[in-house]
Amino acid sequence: MGSQLRVGEVLRSARNRDPSLPLIDGYPNIHHLTASEVLAQVQLSKGINPMAKVRASGERRRPAILICSSSWESGTAETPWRDVFDLDNGRVRYFGDHSGDDTVPVGTMPGNAVLLEAFAGHQASTAQQRAMAVPLLVFAEVSRNTIPEEHVEFCGVAVIERVERIEQEAEGRTSLNYRYDLAVLDLSAEREQVDWAWIEARGNPEIAAAEALERAPSSWRQWVEHGDVMLPMVRRRIVRPAESEDFDSQSAGGEQESERLLPAPRLPEDAASVSSAGDGASETLTPSELIDRLKSLKIHQRKGQQSRHKPLALLWGIARVAAGKERLALWRQFRDEVGGLMAEFGHPESSITPEYPFWHLRTSGLWDVRGVPSEQAGKPHAAAFDRANPEGGMTEQAALLLRDPFVRSQAIAVIRETYLADIGQHALMERLGLAGYESASGVGECAEDEETYRGPAERRTITSSRVARDIELAKKVKKLHDDRCQVCGLQLSTGFGTYSEAAHIRGLGRPHDGPDELPNLLVLCPNHHVQFDTLAIYVDAEGTVRSTADGSRRGELRRLPAHPIAEAHLRYQRALCGRDATE
Repeated sequence: MGSQLRVGEVLRSARNRDPSLPLIDGYPNIHHLTASEVLAQVQLSKGINPMAKVRASGERRRPAILICSSSWESGTAETPWRDVFDLDNGRVRYFGDHSGDDTVPVGTMPGNAVLLEAFAGHQASTAQQRAMAVPLLVFAEVSRNTIPEEHVEFCGVAVIERVERIEQEAEGRTSLNYRYDLAVLDLSAEREQVDWAWIEARGNPEIAAAEALERAPSSWRQWVEHGDVMLPMVRRRIVRPAESEDFDSQSAGGEQESERLLPAPRLPEDAASVSSAGDGASETLTPSELIDRLKSLKIHQRKGQQSRHKPLALLWGIARVAAGKERLALWRQFRDEVGGLMAEFGHPESSITPEYPFWHLRTSGLWDVRGVPSEQAGKPHAAAFDRANPEGGMTEQAALLLRDPFVRSQAIAVIRETYLADIGQHALMERLGLAGYESASGVGECAEDEETYRGPAERRTITSSRVARDIELAKKVKKLHDDRCQVCGLQLSTGFGTYSEAAHIRGLGRPHDGPDELPNLLVLCPNHHVQFDTLAIYVDAEGTVRSTADGSRRGELRRLPAHPIAEAHLRYQRALCGRDATE
């Protein structure tokens, strides 16, 4: 008990697996570090190594899954996949164990089966269920002393964010597999270490899940408590002066550079086709760089007016990501859909020319175009696009970042505020399928199932379906604050006592889908409630209430020990205002 796995430490994983040896060839012996009277000896002989489940408190739980990435076995026809590690930004793209020679269904291979089961646990809707979810311990094989195997580097603890079934062509054959996007958690509170006692407690049938959770890293405990809404806050973030590799470059193929697992970017193999993601697309894209690029688009101006074409096209691309669609769409679909947006929301005197943003957005470094014949790439026209019907949309890096609700909310806010502030925001968001992003409360579910009209004056009876709110919770938080606004301190007097309003920080309506819980509530006067919901004010990272328009101070958010407020929810509302300090 009490051994530590340290991030970045290289361990020896010898074939003899003798746990009595602390060191082998000068490197810590992983089998010694993880030796246990409770757990079976850990295995790192495969890429995906699940520990056996135990039954505790009537439920079966798995102590951990050890995944190990090996660059030596990647890039062949049998295994065309290349795992991608961007540990500085807490992201790993990991491929399952279905190889090109396997004839069984893709999800039935042992490794894929156990990771798909783990993903279901990571998507659990309650904290009690997430407490049973299995942590992923991530390792990468490295070469030491000219030995290309038997040495692994510990990379951290991860949660599966997203799973996608993919296919890859290599050497004339098509391979199927599952691709897993992992969020690597911040371990700075534990000095970049994981206490093996946590894993032992998870594997001890006499220890309840809640007790085992007490030994987990703080980032894991926060994720268990709040779910995926907390991932942007607990994801590993390291700022380094040197450039990191490209997380979203091609994950199959490419030459290995030094001992890192990140593949070098590849040029298109098809010389008859142009695939371009604009300037700087081979660099790692961070959330702050994405926002900066959105703020500095090259926009055509005519008679002192900025064209709206590029911003509308980018919002269309973001809407595809938000809806879970493929990031690239065929030109003809883009032409019809974005052309319609230009007709409805562009300047009245502007021509409807969707071919211009489709092609020229590449210079933003956020947009990808594929399938334009090389002879037409110099100055393409709509007619050429009509014939070739290429694909266009957000780059893979940008699309991956935009799946994060914090980043997506801020990106939408920046585009709206910088380029489209004079457009009716509600109508624009409705048209794009992004309704709710223009307010903190979001869109409540309301379906008109039945309508009847009675009497000489027209009356409507509506049967509605709405998000259920905990009325007692609202009463509780207002009582805690004695009906005083947390921004201005106002306590409104009425003929029946005092009055205040309970405001959800992250709205319950879609697309926010916030939780109805105490840490997601503020007590506000009616004026500040309206301003908060309409994104006119926000709370900065230091707790100062500021104007979204000019950043001026409006007050300090009053806090009480009995009323904890989730910083993740405040950050989400801040992102909706376009004021989140994205790292």
